[in-house]
Amino acid sequence: MDKVSMSHEDYLEAIIMLGGTTKKSIRSVDIANQMGVSKASVNKAIGLLKEKGLAEQPYYGDVTLTKKGYDYGRSVYKRHRYLTAFLSRELGIPERTAEKEACLMEHAISDASFKKWVAYIDKLDIVDTE
Repeated sequence: MDKVSMSHEDYLEAIIMLGGTTKKSIRSVDIANQMGVSKASVNKAIGLLKEKGLAEQPYYGDVTLTKKGYDYGRSVYKRHRYLTAFLSRELGIPERTAEKEACLMEHAISDASFKKWVAYIDKLDIVDTE
């Protein structure tokens, strides 16, 4: 799958965190509040996600993810959860710092490396696998 920018990955992740799916839509204002950005920023980002086939939004309507967008967002969210758990639970990094650093790291690690790392982390049993 073609990657989008870190910022746009964060939007997908925020929609997932808010409970968005291919069937459940999320209001732009809720995405803005979740991310601490303006509604105009959300609208601009959603426009790009729509162009990439990752989200759908009727004119001034709520945002729904496409299958491709949902899968991508879940992947980013999984990376975030795993990295945060590892940094905080295994390394003892304070939760706030672990959250911030996981957010940076989740965008940088390759899919192949992350897959191998997840297999290792799963053996430690430190992450709720949902």
